[in-house]
Amino acid sequence: MELRNSTIIAGPCAAESEEQLFLTAEQLFQTGLPISYFRTGVWKPRSSPKDFCGVGEIALEWLAQIKKQFHFPICVEVARGEHVKWCYENGIDAIWIGARTTVNPFLVQEIADAVKQFPIEVMIKNPITPELKTWIGAIERLQEANAPKIMSIHRGFSVESEHVLRYSPIWEIPIALKTHFPDLQIICDPSHIAGNVNYLKEISQIALDYGFDGLMVEVHHNPQLALSDADQQITPTQFFDLIESLNFKSSVNLTTEHQLVKERNLIGHIDTQISELLKKRMEIVDEIAKIKNSHNLALLQPDQWKKVVQKYQQSALSDADYQKFLADFLDLLHQASLNRQKNKH
Repeated sequence: MELRNSTIIAGPCAAESEEQLFLTAEQLFQTGLPISYFRTGVWKPRSSPKDFCGVGEIALEWLAQIKKQFHFPICVEVARGEHVKWCYENGIDAIWIGARTTVNPFLVQEIADAVKQFPIEVMIKNPITPELKTWIGAIERLQEANAPKIMSIHRGFSVESEHVLRYSPIWEIPIALKTHFPDLQIICDPSHIAGNVNYLKEISQIALDYGFDGLMVEVHHNPQLALSDADQQITPTQFFDLIESLNFKSSVNLTTEHQLVKERNLIGHIDTQISELLKKRMEIVDEIAKIKNSHNLALLQPDQWKKVVQKYQQSALSDADYQKFLADFLDLLHQASLNRQKNKH
């Protein structure tokens, strides 16, 4: 298996118990994969206080034992300066700054000040909002702190528009970051972008085709029992199969064939989303049919359909071939929607 010196990071979303961490680490060790870092969340900044927020500092002792037994470098998420101190004192090799922390310059500076005193490798996730300048600013703060090593992690962005994935990848932002910092390693976190294990391979391959330097994947010995983000975690065996199925690229210029593979992967990724969204659209059409039927409303609503057509035209290409395709597609979509509503009456 040729990984071309890629950085491979794996481990559970959250540290839940000593047994859970050791079982996951042991099974990852047994895969024989060259794990660059074993990752887990010790402190979890959850949206709701009712969600599992991690076990806290006690997990650092467990991770120190995992490092000793399996020789995995360890990385954990931090959100405060004191977290950096505790990680350093427990022999943790690297920390990462989460998306919700990256957006806060005060917290990033607090972490940077701690790194000056307790030198440790730092990974910086993109801010949760699609703001390149904020991401750059966080990296610059850690550069000024003389962190021993700095890497960035692309985990997707929270956007208002509906998206099949948990977080929108908006690939142009990490690409722009690489342009700004040519020597900076960029790792892709497909678990958070996907939010669902079904899309992990697609997203991972797209990232590798773009020239990302590695992957951070959430791996749990039994994802069904996970206390957080169960839908996006895979087992160590599934992780091995994922890594084995991917085509890791060299950082040199891609050949024409590889460029085609990259573009085809992107099309495949888009097609997956189109398929999911069309399915959702028809499910909503069915609900509309029920409402119309219960209120004895006409199936055909010309004014409403006119608004639909206008939405598609807002972002349509102007060439004649595309316009003909769009017209044909919308005719089929409209007729299919009417047929479904008719069948529901």
